[in-house]
Amino acid sequence: MEIVCPAGTPAALRAAVKAGAHTVYCGFADETNARNFPGLNFDRDEMREGIAFAHHRGSKVLVAINTYPRAGDEAIWHNAITDAKTAGADAVILADPGLLAYGRDRHPDLRLHLSVQAAAANADIINFYADEFGVKRVVLPRVLSVPEIKAINAETKVETEVFVFGGLCVMAEGRCSLSSYATGESPNMNGVCSPAEHVQYHETGGALDAKLGGYTIHRVGKNEPAPYPTLCKGRFKAQELTAHLFENPVSLNAEQLIPQLASAGVTALKIEGRQRSRSYVAQVVRNFRAAVDALEAGQPMPKGMMARLSEGGATTAGAYKKTWR
Repeated sequence: MEIVCPAGTPAALRAAVKAGAHTVYCGFADETNARNFPGLNFDRDEMREGIAFAHHRGSKVLVAINTYPRAGDEAIWHNAITDAKTAGADAVILADPGLLAYGRDRHPDLRLHLSVQAAAANADIINFYADEFGVKRVVLPRVLSVPEIKAINAETKVETEVFVFGGLCVMAEGRCSLSSYATGESPNMNGVCSPAEHVQYHETGGALDAKLGGYTIHRVGKNEPAPYPTLCKGRFKAQELTAHLFENPVSLNAEQLIPQLASAGVTALKIEGRQRSRSYVAQVVRNFRAAVDALEAGQPMPKGMMARLSEGGATTAGAYKKTWR
């Protein structure tokens, strides 16, 4: 199976390729991609140079243009698609139907992938995107079990790509409004959850408060680590209980499910983490490449290789097993 790895910077792209990534995904340094954090992403020259570097070493590059355009400003997103093609991208990752239509009509030889931001989670909607826009691959949202993925693959004619490691959100991708409620900026349109300009830290009576858009998300003691304030992973007080009410800070880790995902017909394994360091990216890529190579060689899967790279030092299989059912 193809390993699809994150690159938030040119250095991370080079690290991923050198570590054995089959494919790297990245985005332009603007609101056209859903990881629009300060200091991340690529300008046009960096994108062209990064794609050339990857192609020279046999890797592919996918460009994420996976936010939804503002009415009247569609040209920003249209230009991003054209610039990605001109730079030599192997595919663009899109969510908005208007952008999919633009890519289909203006660049018929450009491969189109459907972003997880489209939240396409059943065979009917996936077949619609394939028939209407010529989508070749869909990134499935992290709400499906392995049997559900297998059933989708049996009823569709496109490749499927699934997340196997990294940050995990309790919301269906593309449908979260928590960050935009607190900050007024939408991850689906402005390209960032919990934007840095809305984050503040204040010392209160020996404790440190982490705020997002004026809302206190965490309160930690003097020697406790202060996590980045995102609402879904906030620590709140309710009925005298102080806890992570929505979601604990853990990482998705589906490394031991790779054989089952292969049997389910999955084409590509996606790693989350464009905001992570190049060292992190290189380690994750090496470990998952070892797992995929072991599977292909008929050897036992490595165990426990990702524990120290997980958020909060803990991991979960997420919805893949759906143990709550």
